[in-house]
Amino acid sequence: MSTPLNRTNKMENDYIPPLKSKLVRRLLEGQFAITAEITSPVSGCADDVLARAKPLKNLVDAINVTGGPNSNVHLSSIASSSILQANDIESVTQFTCRNRNRIALLNDLLGASALGIHNLLIRNEDNPAKEDQPEAMPVFDLKSFELIEIAYQMTTKGIIPSKSMKVTDQGISANTKSLTTPTNFFIGITDAPRAEFSEKWVRDIKKKQRVGARFVQTQLCYDIRVIRSYAKLLIEEGLTEHMFFLIGNGPLLSVSSARWMRDNLLGVIIPDEVLDRMEQARDQKAEGIRICVEQIQTLSEIEGISGTHLVAPINTKSIPEVISQTNIQNR
Repeated sequence: MSTPLNRTNKMENDYIPPLKSKLVRRLLEGQFAITAEITSPVSGCADDVLARAKPLKNLVDAINVTGGPNSNVHLSSIASSSILQANDIESVTQFTCRNRNRIALLNDLLGASALGIHNLLIRNEDNPAKEDQPEAMPVFDLKSFELIEIAYQMTTKGIIPSKSMKVTDQGISANTKSLTTPTNFFIGITDAPRAEFSEKWVRDIKKKQRVGARFVQTQLCYDIRVIRSYAKLLIEEGLTEHMFFLIGNGPLLSVSSARWMRDNLLGVIIPDEVLDRMEQARDQKAEGIRICVEQIQTLSEIEGISGTHLVAPINTKSIPEVISQTNIQNR
C-alpha cells in the first residue's frame, strides 16, 4: 500500500517531479504502479523495439528498456526509449556507468531530456569481460551515486556541476555550466529485497536518496515473508518517506527456468514452496501466471510498497495475461 507524498513540500529541495509522466502521477496519487521490462533488440530497426513493447502498451505505467544488458551489445536504451515515447509508450531509460566517461554520460542526459525522456534508472552494471565483447574497456568514470547527483542538479538547479575552476572579473569560481532549459528527471535505482538490517545497505541506499534517487525497482523476489520484512525495514529507516519501492516479480515459465534464475542470478529470491508448486502443476506456465497474479495482489496490500516491476525475459508474452487477471484498483 503506497502512501502519497505531499506535493506541497516539492519532494524536498524544491524538486518538482515530471508530472507529464504517468508513472510519477500514479505514484504521487498513492496508486499501485506497475512497470515492466523489455530487452532492446540486437537490431537497427525501430519496428523490432515496438514489437516487444506494444503488447504492454496501456497495460503498464512505464516500460524499462535495458541498456546493454549483461554487458552485451543491443540497440541503445535512449534510442529505444525515444522510439517508444514517439508511439505514446512511456519508458524508463537505463543509464549505466560502465560504458561511457562522464562527458558522454552528461551529453546523453541532455539528449534524453531533449527527446522528452523523464524516467531514468541509473546503475553501475557489470564488467564486460565474460560477455560478447570481452575486449571492451569498462569505464566507470562516474559511480552511480555521482551520476544520480548530477542528473538531479540538472533538474533542481539547472546546472552541470564542475570541480574545475575559472577566473573571471569577479574572481575565481567553479566552472559550473547553466542549462538554457533545465532537465526534468525522475531518477530510480535498483535494490534487492532483504529480511534483515544491514548497515552498509541502509548507508548506500540513503546516500543515493540524498543525492536525488526517488524510486527503486528491486530484483526478483517471490518470498512474501522477505518482502514484508523488507517493507518494515524501509518504513523504520524512513526510506518510504522519500522514495517509492517497486518489487520485482514476473510470470515464471517453468520450474527449471525458475531454478536456474535462483541459482545463477545475483539477488533473485525464489523460495522452495514456489518451486514445489511449479513442479507439481500440470501446466507450469499457467501456474507461473497464477503465482504472479496472487503475489501482485498481496504486494498491493503491503504498507511501504508502491508497485511491482515485472521482469520475464523468456516469458514476456505472459505479462499482459497477468495484468488482465489482477484486481488492482484504478487500472
